[in-house]
Amino acid sequence: MQIKQNIPNVITCLNILSGSIAVFFAFEGLFHLAAIFVGIAAMLDFLDGTVARLLNAYSEIGKELDSLADLISFGFAPSIVLLRLLQEAHGNIAVIVHHMDILPFVAFFVTLFSALRLAKFNLDQKQSESFIGLPTPANAIFIVSLPFAVYYGNETYFLHPLFFALLNNKLALLILIAVLSYLLISSLPLFSLKLKSFKIKENLIRYIFLVFSILLILLFQWYAISIIIIFYVILSLAEKVANRI
Repeated sequence: MQIKQNIPNVITCLNILSGSIAVFFAFEGLFHLAAIFVGIAAMLDFLDGTVARLLNAYSEIGKELDSLADLISFGFAPSIVLLRLLQEAHGNIAVIVHHMDILPFVAFFVTLFSALRLAKFNLDQKQSESFIGLPTPANAIFIVSLPFAVYYGNETYFLHPLFFALLNNKLALLILIAVLSYLLISSLPLFSLKLKSFKIKENLIRYIFLVFSILLILLFQWYAISIIIIFYVILSLAEKVANRI
């Protein structure tokens, strides 16, 4: 019985391990490997909740572990990716303190607002079937997918110069950090991908998202990952407007 109760916690610990490895690769500037381990962490994050529901193995320690895992894998790891990108990006913007540019430290706002997002989520019982604010896994996947797409993408593909230019522009990265930090703690309602049944009427928005996500991958290859996150936000806004009509 005790073993069953701890299976989700073991999966969550593997999430922490994956996130920690992602941090290491991010520090080394190996952004494609950092992205892979953030992706593994995201799958483990989805899996631990699914296993907990199937086994009815909920625990207080599991809830705390899950938040800690999310902060490392989806808060700290993407912040290090952004930190290194800002250090390498072009631009005359700088804040020099003792001969060191501290402007890249702005990247840690993603960690800060991810922590606030997770704290709000833990206290808000209304977010069991939907989200208020951008979920930390979606935010992290968006961030790490940008250099991932540049690394694995085709240089002749029409989106490649756009992604490359974004990652090499300090101002663009700072604006991106500000927008994502705001979305993390915003009151924007976003639908959850969890299915309670397979009925079309109850999951229409999810099926639309799934179908269009597949189409985006077919059209835009690796570049589709970040586009899918943007589409997720837009589709959630569209659902909110439709429900008001």
